Amino acid sequence: MARIGFIGLGNMGAGMAANLAKAGHDVHAFDLSAEALARAKAAGCLPVASAAEAAQGAEAVVTMLPAGAHVESVYTDAVFGAAAPGTLLIDCSTIDVATAKRVAAAAAAKGLAAVDAPVSGGIAAANAGTLTFMVGGSDRDFARARDILAQMGKAVIHAGDNGAGQAAKICNNMLLGATMVATCEAFVLAEKLGLAAQKFYDIASVSSGQSWSMTSYCPVPGVGPETPADRDYQGGFAVALMLKDLKLAAAAAADSGATTPMGARAAELYQAFADAGQGGLDFSAIIRALEG
Repeated sequence: MARIGFIGLGNMGAGMAANLAKAGHDVHAFDLSAEALARAKAAGCLPVASAAEAAQGAEAVVTMLPAGAHVESVYTDAVFGAAAPGTLLIDCSTIDVATAKRVAAAAAAKGLAAVDAPVSGGIAAANAGTLTFMVGGSDRDFARARDILAQMGKAVIHAGDNGAGQAAKICNNMLLGATMVATCEAFVLAEKLGLAAQKFYDIASVSSGQSWSMTSYCPVPGVGPETPADRDYQGGFAVALMLKDLKLAAAAAADSGATTPMGARAAELYQAFADAGQGGLDFSAIIRALEG
């Protein structure tokens, strides 16, 4: 088993680090939150006092941080100076493609290997070890990262060179955000037309309108498998996080010249919902805004 530094023990990182420890790895974990460090210790990790200490002596360093600025700062100010040559850096944060490429290039200049490996699946999958990882990096670095990522997920997919993992995540979540809005619209319309939500689900879930947002993450309480809708939209993937990803997609579209009107409209709707004080709810709660 490997010695792994883990930096960032939030809602996602906590479960991921715990699964690495459960798999037998020697996980040296750091977070700014004392409470998060205590949870990591209870899960079998060794809490350390800094990001640099987490990277010292590690064969691989995993980061799960809020945004690109945090990733670049942690790598530049702490990890690059502490990690031994050849250390593999695995960033599982969702950040912009340009920053992912820039960090990877800076790592290579320091004699380190780096991949971007953002995730899909949410908090429940992070805790259960059933995440999907979309990985950007060289074939060699992907092969090294795959065995570690497999301890935290059900699927580890090589998307291409550095930055490709972030590109895949941004495109996937733009699709998810727009699809969820459309799914919520359909349920609201069905109700106003006198069609029971369960009846509509029974029909649409086996018809051409079927989607993951419909059958795996239904936004209506009591319909389909259990989702955050059954918990008053608590937990799950927060509106604020969906909005962050939609903004990343919008920025990427602008930079690349792509036309994404559905993604842009979804971002507008989620922005209005967040501005109304609903940013902490699960993103499927957007159905409340559509209900008026």
